[in-house]
Amino acid sequence: MKHTLTIFLTISVFFLFDTAIAQLNQSPAAVAGVGVDEKLGETIPMDLRFANSEGDSVSIGELMKDGKPVLLNPLYYDCPVLCGLVLDAVFKVVNELVWSPGKDYTIISFSIDPEETPEQAAASKETYLTDLNRPGAEDGWHFLTGNEKAIQALTDAVGFRYKYDERLGEYIHLASIMMISPEGVVTRYLYGASFREFDLRNALYEAADGTIGSTLDRVLFYCFTYDPSSQSYVPVAMNIMKLGGLATVIILGIFLGVFWRRERGSSQPKKFEILDE
Repeated sequence: MKHTLTIFLTISVFFLFDTAIAQLNQSPAAVAGVGVDEKLGETIPMDLRFANSEGDSVSIGELMKDGKPVLLNPLYYDCPVLCGLVLDAVFKVVNELVWSPGKDYTIISFSIDPEETPEQAAASKETYLTDLNRPGAEDGWHFLTGNEKAIQALTDAVGFRYKYDERLGEYIHLASIMMISPEGVVTRYLYGASFREFDLRNALYEAADGTIGSTLDRVLFYCFTYDPSSQSYVPVAMNIMKLGGLATVIILGIFLGVFWRRERGSSQPKKFEILDE
């Protein structure tokens, strides 16, 4: 039994290794035209219509009507590897995040494959929302499918370039998600098959223009800015120095206030009562 299991695992490893090598050795023509052209500051079409997981026609604008920032997640449900990794990464970081979809922000996961159906979207939604177990999340995480015209218009609007590889029978694309403001403006891109909770929280805060989160979040995010070279949020020394200076002034003011109050109390003439003999 152990011998059989060892053989099975060995074959599996070699198969995965060969698959990875095949992916890496794709000809330049196979990946030509694939990438992301960041369109920061541009507005996505709010009137584009897709089918939700129940099969109903909805517009992007209708899903954003509550004035919340949006995490936009291009994928396709039958993707054998990458989309699942990205979706798992989104789920993981959403699960870590104190803020909840539906309450604080919206997630729109949409298929780039016009052949996929609402039934596939519904199956994916049920899997992830059941595991997430956040009240109200079902109203804030949408799984969509659409026709080729709508898909192309939305992907063009955010600069998400992909192509279908006939040889592999797969869509080739980069692992990326986008942040959209409540007005439909593209504000940030995050890349990779894993995301830091702090980066996502900062990006959502940025997309919401500071309208979500606590006072502590506002102070914390003031000290960080997005660094394109590292594709993450990094400390801003100047802002940290400003906050440090402000804190020093506040502490000094409190100290001087207490000191002056004591001095004032000690300088007041003491009142003596004259007692009748």
